[in-house]
Amino acid sequence: MISFETKTKIEELEKKFKDVLSIVNEEEVNKELKEIERKLSDPSVWDDQKKAREYTQKLKRLKNISEDLKKVRSLFEDLEVAIELSEEDMDMVQQAEEIVRELEKTVKKLELEIILNGKYDPSNAYLSVHPGAGGTESQDWAQMLLRMYMRWAERKGLEVEIVEYQPGEEAGIKSATVLIKGEYAYGYLKHESGVHRLVRISPFDAARRRHTSFASVNVIPEIEDDVDIEIRPEDLKIETFRASGHGGQHVNKTESAVRITHIPTGIVVSCQNERSQHQNKQTALKILKARLYQLELEKKRKEIQEIQGELKDISWGNQIRSYVFHPYTMVKDHRTGVETSNVGAVMDGDIDMFIEAELVYFARHSS
Repeated sequence: MISFETKTKIEELEKKFKDVLSIVNEEEVNKELKEIERKLSDPSVWDDQKKAREYTQKLKRLKNISEDLKKVRSLFEDLEVAIELSEEDMDMVQQAEEIVRELEKTVKKLELEIILNGKYDPSNAYLSVHPGAGGTESQDWAQMLLRMYMRWAERKGLEVEIVEYQPGEEAGIKSATVLIKGEYAYGYLKHESGVHRLVRISPFDAARRRHTSFASVNVIPEIEDDVDIEIRPEDLKIETFRASGHGGQHVNKTESAVRITHIPTGIVVSCQNERSQHQNKQTALKILKARLYQLELEKKRKEIQEIQGELKDISWGNQIRSYVFHPYTMVKDHRTGVETSNVGAVMDGDIDMFIEAELVYFARHSS
């Protein structure tokens, strides 16, 4: 006999799949798939590399959705047979439970494939971490967060490139930016932007008191050069400095690192990882362009939210996630309610439970 827990899980999966089918039209997916295959079969499409790349990415996504829709239907059919046979054959109970586990994985994958449909979701991502007030304590927390995201990227098979890294005087970092390269890096990380709060017994306090620290995370996509954002030379303050901390062979030898301040907005970006000052400047300008593009999108979003009366500012008092090391262990996302007591695993990059819940949460709340 199938257990009550398994029956409950099957009901949840049936509901989730029903929700998926309310978002995506299988017939339309297959129709669009054939249309893109037709376009890509025309040799002239490759004259426009940007357009060809867009079609190729869309083709891959639609193929995955189409194949996973078929797989879920097939698994539900197999499950129905296994449940029927389990009345007389106990071995089929185990078979049914294995099918349920496979269904759970495939439905979750399908849900994410449908949600990751933003313009820049397939892009690489620039992720920056900045400590809040609190000196060494917050700087150490910022470094812990940076390591968490770098470990997450490694787990996902993504490449991490350090763009800018400013170490703290005693420990931690004053700021850091990394480029996370790989498929859907930005799509997965886009909702990680915000304030992250740590509660722990400070390793820097001789009295072993409990401290609360804050650090902000900002995630932006690596955008193409053809995005229409004007950057006027007179609006830029460009400084060079000697790189410190992580970097290539020129670190601490020449003033190759570049810091650019965009005077009208106050946005500051820097790069120290490239081999020359010119290359660092080009990378910094690329990040600045992405930040300015993000600013424009944010302005439009706020205008819409103000009209709807739902504006919620991100501030030091409105953190998105708390990491508690003492007096108990817990990591909790304040938007989705997802939490775990396994702090060690989270700090070692096991954050998919938060990322996946965010994607589903924001997809439902934006529709």
